[in-house]
Amino acid sequence: MYRFLLTPRWWAINVFLLLSIPFCIFMGSWQLGRFEDRVDNHREAEERVTSAQQEAARPLDDLLPVTKATSGKQATATGRYDTQLLVPDRTLDDKHGYYVLTLLRTDTGRALPVVRGWLPGEPDPAKVPAPPTGQVTVTGALQASETPGSNGVSSRSGLPEGQTAAISAATLVNLVPYDVYDAWVTLNRGDSGMNAVPAAAPGGTGLDLKAFQNLGYTAEWFAFVGFVIFMWFRLLRREVELARDAERGLGPDADGGEPRGTDGDDGDGGQPQAADGTEGDDVPRQPTGVSSPVQ
Repeated sequence: MYRFLLTPRWWAINVFLLLSIPFCIFMGSWQLGRFEDRVDNHREAEERVTSAQQEAARPLDDLLPVTKATSGKQATATGRYDTQLLVPDRTLDDKHGYYVLTLLRTDTGRALPVVRGWLPGEPDPAKVPAPPTGQVTVTGALQASETPGSNGVSSRSGLPEGQTAAISAATLVNLVPYDVYDAWVTLNRGDSGMNAVPAAAPGGTGLDLKAFQNLGYTAEWFAFVGFVIFMWFRLLRREVELARDAERGLGPDADGGEPRGTDGDDGDGGQPQAADGTEGDDVPRQPTGVSSPVQ
């Protein structure tokens, strides 16, 4: 009954099965490894940010440009506060609010964006504490410029005057008449009673969409293993059923011909014929091509 497994067709099916299963398992394991690597990178990045808060602050220019190694490091800069902006749609401890962003004019001629703190609710300039006057020295965690539309950063446009959607040099140069550092600092302690904004892990090290795509691909590869096995058993069962039907004589003739008629029918659907070409009754057949005389 199972001799059909030795046919070339089933040899090809079995070879495909034996090759596809380990391949799918390998690809699924590889995608799972990619996801686990991203989880480890995210954990290590958060640990680096936490440990960086215990390190001594270094001058801002010594840490630029911002990389994954310098992101979260303690930076210090001296200057005078100038333009103040509000950054809406920012959450802290699952509460909706906004950042208070003030530009620090340094001796280099460029301004450093400084997040002085976070306030709850909708942006309201009347509720924002005024920045300190005179020369100040700030210390906080160094952060890379944000990209609108990524990592939860709002991509809203048409904001009211005095607001910005993203903290980035490309955005701020259009709002102030001086150069801006391609970085920003969040104070370790909120200024004027505001809540401090914690430093975030550098981009590309978090559990972002790509990480969960790897997890989704893992599930797809392992699901494909089950699908291949299911289809193989389904084809096998179909072939076994056909073989059993053939043994019971339920299938077509071995030569592929049409089944013959029953009760003396020769298969042409007409009446049984006699040896002389006449039909089974006593009525003689009309010769072909001869018309009957008119009565």
